[in-house]
Parts: sequence; C-alpha cells; structure tokens
Amino acid sequence: MYYTKIETPICEIILAGDEEGLKHLHLNTGEGKRIFKIYPEWQKNDSFFENTVTQIKEYLDGRRTTFDIRLAPDGTEYQKRVWTELRKIPFGKTQTYGQIAAELGNKNAARAVGMANSKNPIPIIVPCHRVIGSNGSLTGFAHGLRVKQLLLNIELKT
Repeated sequence: MYYTKIETPICEIILAGDEEGLKHLHLNTGEGKRIFKIYPEWQKNDSFFENTVTQIKEYLDGRRTTFDIRLAPDGTEYQKRVWTELRKIPFGKTQTYGQIAAELGNKNAARAVGMANSKNPIPIIVPCHRVIGSNGSLTGFAHGLRVKQLLLNIELKT
C-alpha cells in the first residue's frame, strides 16, 4: 500500500491505495470521529498519487466537477452499493438519506444509508458531503460539519 499527504486550504489530506486503485482519502480535520492510521509497512510514494492530487486540487479550486480516478474501497456489498449511488449525486446538488435509500430499493433504509455513508473511505470523490437530512439540515459527516459545509460551498460557488 502506498500513501501520500497533501496540504489543502481545508485540511491535510492523506491518500492511500495500490495498483487496484485509491482505497482511502482521509480528511485530517481534527474534527469529527474519523481516525486514520498509516501503517509502518506502507510506502510513501508521492508520484503514485500525482494525478489524484491534481484532480483534488482542481476540485478544491472550483475547476473540477467530476473525478476520473480508479477507486478500490474496502467495504461490505451494501456499503459499496451506497457509495456507488453517492457518485450519482450531481456536483452542486444534494440528496437526503431517504432519497438514496429509495434509489436502492428500500425507502425505509435511511439509517442504513447513513451508516454506510459514515464508513465511506473516499470522501470528496465519493461525495458523502452531498447527503443531507430530510429537513435539509447538514447532518452526519465523519470529518466534521464545518468541512462538510466548506465542500458544499465550493460546489455552490462554481
């Protein structure tokens, strides 16, 4: 597994992945509940992530609305289904947990969608920040609501 760290206007971002694709994008905000560990056997490899870093910086600068990055997140089949559905939410738009649950065939599974959303290992690219509460409020972002709002602001300005 390779990793790199980049400094961005919102926080430090740690990327980890291998030849299969990107496995982790950690927003090191110091907020929220997500803790990320770089294992001793991982190799720092900045050049491996060059294209990913470029695309993330373009997104954060408001110059990119979609990503072309091979992803290889680890998760349950249900989590992967939710994460695939998240990638269908258009740039600058939001959906509720209930809407995503309905798209997946069970309108009553909003909590299950929320749990899968909270385990998303590749935020920004798998845009869990675009998911909001049924009343339109910002809820549940593993890296803190401040960063969720910043990401939505980037998309609304573009």
